[in-house]
Amino acid sequence: MKTLLNRVYADYLMPSRLGEYAALLRAAAEAGYAQVSVRSFFRDLNRTAQRGRTLVHRHDIDSDLRTAKKMFAIEARHGVQASYYFRLCTLDYGFMREIEAAGSEASYHYEEIADFAKRHRIRKSDELRRRFPEIRELFARNIGQIATRLGAPLATVASHGDFANRRLKVINHELLRDASLRARCGIECESYDVELLRGFDMYISDRKHPVYYHPISPFEALGRYERICLLTHPVQWETNWIESTRCNLRRLLEEMAWRV
Repeated sequence: MKTLLNRVYADYLMPSRLGEYAALLRAAAEAGYAQVSVRSFFRDLNRTAQRGRTLVHRHDIDSDLRTAKKMFAIEARHGVQASYYFRLCTLDYGFMREIEAAGSEASYHYEEIADFAKRHRIRKSDELRRRFPEIRELFARNIGQIATRLGAPLATVASHGDFANRRLKVINHELLRDASLRARCGIECESYDVELLRGFDMYISDRKHPVYYHPISPFEALGRYERICLLTHPVQWETNWIESTRCNLRRLLEEMAWRV
């Protein structure tokens, strides 16, 4: 019951946390942190003269474009750059072009493995992995179409997590273990690549109420760690009852279809 009440509060009742986000950007700037995108940070990793204190902002746009745009506006006021990863269901090319024009990064939050499993009602991991050649073609087609419509290459991408991935124990970024697929699509880095992750001293992800952050608050991390990555999801910073209801219903329907 407590878990359910916390979920209802997080989805429908929680006050906006965007003031907290603005305060974090100010605190990071005051502590001397450069605030950059995943793409910018990755490209600097192998340079001789590396950045000093750095806070990498990664936003996964699972849902709630409205709050994502508010976060972007806050970043613009503070001169902060970030990476925004969009699912097929959250693509907004006008917004994505605005992000790129500001020097930030707009790219792809891909989930072809999970989508394929749900669409074809595949319930065994070995069966799903046998279909990887088809799924790679689907990924290449999707990312190519996004890059064409955006008018810019997609240098980094980020894997989305879904209940189908957890059930089958097959993660979406298994797809990009194929070097030829990366080369073909022009992908320099996947957000869970070891080379990228080992560049961080601390990796923090936001969480739903009542936890908010894991493993520690980014406010606590400032000054203690040199290179920090902060993963955020807009829906966890401001309630959007229409979007939350839509996502909850979609998840319920997908789970029901999975069992049929």
